[in-house]
Amino acid sequence: MGKAIILKTHAEIDILRQANQIVASTLAMLEMNMVPGMTTWELDRMAEQFTLEKGGVPAFKGYRGYPRSLCVSVNEQVVHGIPSHKIKLKDGDIVSIDFGVKYKGYYGDSAITVPIGRVSNEKNELIRVTREALDRGIAQVRTGNRINDISKAVQEYVEQHNFSVVRQFVGHGIGAQLHESPEIPNFSRKERTPKLLPGMVLAIEPMVNAGAYEVEVLSDGWTVVTLDQSPSAHFEHSVVVTDSDPIILSERLH
Repeated sequence: MGKAIILKTHAEIDILRQANQIVASTLAMLEMNMVPGMTTWELDRMAEQFTLEKGGVPAFKGYRGYPRSLCVSVNEQVVHGIPSHKIKLKDGDIVSIDFGVKYKGYYGDSAITVPIGRVSNEKNELIRVTREALDRGIAQVRTGNRINDISKAVQEYVEQHNFSVVRQFVGHGIGAQLHESPEIPNFSRKERTPKLLPGMVLAIEPMVNAGAYEVEVLSDGWTVVTLDQSPSAHFEHSVVVTDSDPIILSERLH
């Protein structure tokens, strides 16, 4: 990207925490209410209303022309699935929900993948491995490490379990902009990547496919699907680099 990485002050991190807590509580509310027969559009309405009541504004709506508040991606959909009246949740689906909020000029961003009813062993394992890969990545968020340490930890854990990490979409810095430097791929790169410094805030987000890593964008211009139609899972947290342990801003505090 080449753009400067913006280090955040304690005051800014405090607002970022508040923004991310709105995201976390919204995702928790949605997860509790997700049942077969519900449309993805209903989830979108619930998220938007809940966020506005908390004093936040949905960050994705209108972002580069995106039409909804949530990204809801079902089964082989990887990311950026557009909520619709036509898409109903079914028993056996896995549903990735990515949500962002703007609050007092700063952004929160997090994602979860939720099983609906009884899902296959493969899908359950995919969810578990993706969530754990995020934890492995976050464990590398240490002053003096590099972005590549995060990427490598995610990729190695995923590939140990015979799944694959999406290459086309990456994590990112976050702050007064939804997407800031640096980019955080979920795969290791040869070049030198930025060093982690206290005050960096990173949105780390493994996107993991049960099959091959190749993806394509559907004709709606947004929805990303696996090329081989295998299921995909997505987890994301916004995390602060500190002098000691990383702080996960979007971790649910209740």
